[in-house]
Amino acid sequence: MKQLGIQLALVIGALFFSVNMSAQVTDIAVKDSMDVVDKRLKFGCGFGLSFVGGTNIALSPNLIYSVSNKVSIGAGVQGSYTSIKDLQNTTTFGGNIITQYRPVEKFTMLLEFAQLKVNTKTEAVTGDIKEDYWDSALFIGAGLNITNKIAVGAKYNVLYDKDESVYTSPILPFVNIVF
Repeated sequence: MKQLGIQLALVIGALFFSVNMSAQVTDIAVKDSMDVVDKRLKFGCGFGLSFVGGTNIALSPNLIYSVSNKVSIGAGVQGSYTSIKDLQNTTTFGGNIITQYRPVEKFTMLLEFAQLKVNTKTEAVTGDIKEDYWDSALFIGAGLNITNKIAVGAKYNVLYDKDESVYTSPILPFVNIVF
């Protein structure tokens, strides 16, 4: 009976230590895999600010995941406010998905789709004219990586229609900062 008790104690002890050791290995593996995800997942933010011919403020935070050293994918939200005093106010809000390709360290190419809800109020002699609609944009662009965290470039809206687009031009400059 005493020998059965010793064997049972050894089995319980072995199980306890093996479970405890495997739990530690699992914790380390999970921590290491989270570090890899943390290094690949980056928060970025594009912005625009202009006071030429009125006021234009734009902000577009996004999350980008590096699939490899050359390819990244991500999504974000964006919003803007544009005002031309005593003429027009426009507010936009929406989302975007983006793919970036970096063939060399200093150069980035991008493909971005954005869907925006547009609210415009135009002041007229006969009264205010309000418009409320959705606008889609498909951008193809390129930029220079000034540092590992800052890119500057331009993108072209393939879906641009001068009569219906919220954008004033099919070509938009961009500055993107990654944290």
